[in-house]
Amino acid sequence: MKRILDKKILNKKLVQFGLCAVAVFSSSSFAQTNSIKMLVAFPPGGPVDFVARTVAEPLGKELGVQIIIENKPGANGAIAAEYLGANPADGKVLWFTSAGAVVINPGLYEKLPYNPLKDLAAISLVVNNVEALVVNPANPANNGVEFVALAKQRDVTMASSGTGSVPHLAMEQLADSTKGRFLHIPYKGAAPAITDVMGGHVDGFFGDIPGLISYIKSGKLKVIGIAAPKRSSVLPDVKTFAELGIPGVDSNNWYALFAKAGTPKAEIDRINAAMKKALANEATKSKLLASGAEPVGSSPEELDTIMKSDITKWTKLIKAKNIKPE
Repeated sequence: MKRILDKKILNKKLVQFGLCAVAVFSSSSFAQTNSIKMLVAFPPGGPVDFVARTVAEPLGKELGVQIIIENKPGANGAIAAEYLGANPADGKVLWFTSAGAVVINPGLYEKLPYNPLKDLAAISLVVNNVEALVVNPANPANNGVEFVALAKQRDVTMASSGTGSVPHLAMEQLADSTKGRFLHIPYKGAAPAITDVMGGHVDGFFGDIPGLISYIKSGKLKVIGIAAPKRSSVLPDVKTFAELGIPGVDSNNWYALFAKAGTPKAEIDRINAAMKKALANEATKSKLLASGAEPVGSSPEELDTIMKSDITKWTKLIKAKNIKPE
C-alpha cells in the first residue's frame, strides 16, 4: 500500500515539475519573442551608448516590448552591420549608430562589407550632435574668425578622434573654406584629444557637443563656433561658422535607428511612430538635452534623404583630400 502511495506522490510531483518546466519554457519563450535587440556599434559608457539606453526604455514601452541593448563595437561599425545582416528582416534586431558608420565609411573604405543604401532600412533620426570648435581658455581666439586669423599666421594644430572621423572632416571643411594652415593631429578617440586641448598641447578640436558640454560649462574649454546651418539649442549664444562669414563648415554626427533591408514597411512605420512618441516624452527629452544632444526624430524617408546627401558630401571631401583609414 505504501509503495502505491509513494508512486502516486512521485507521479504527482513529476506532473507538477512538468507543469513548472512548461511554465518556465513558455515564460522564456515569451521573453525572447517579446523583445527587440538594439545593436550599438560602440562600447558601453560612450555617448552613442548613452543615447541608445536613454531612448530604449520609452521606445520599448511604446512598442510593448523589452529593448535589449547589445554592444557590438569594432571595425568602425562593420561588426554590428554584419551581425544585423545575419538576422531575419523582421524588426527584431535593430542597429543604433552614429553617422560615421553609415555615411562616412562608404567613402573611407574601398571594400566595405555592407552597403548602407542597400543593406539598411532607415527607421528614424534620433538626435543631432553638431560639432563645436573648442580651444583652451587661454587661447587668444574668442570666435571662429579670430581662430582662422591665427591659422593664417602660423600652423594651428587640430586634434581629432581619428583619421576620417567627423572631427577630422570638420577641420578639413574649415581648411577648405578659409585656406588656413591647420595641422591635423589624430588621436585614438575623443577623450585623449580633449585632454590635450585642455592641457594646451594642441590648439583646437571639433567635437560632438555631448562630449564637450561638461567641460564647456566648467570653463575648462572655450567654445568658439558651431559647425551647423543653425545654432545649437544647447549652446544658443554661440554663433555658427556661416554667421561668422565662414561658409561650408557643416558637420552633424547624428545618431539614428535602422533595421535590416527588407523589413516590412508596416513594421518600420510602427517603430518610427513609437520613436516619435518616445522622443516627445518630457523626461527623455530633458535627459537628452542635458547631455548636449538634440532630440529630433524624422520619417524613414527623411532619414533616407539625409543619408544619401551625407554620403555624397563626405565621399567627395574624402576623395579630394585623399584621406585613407588608419
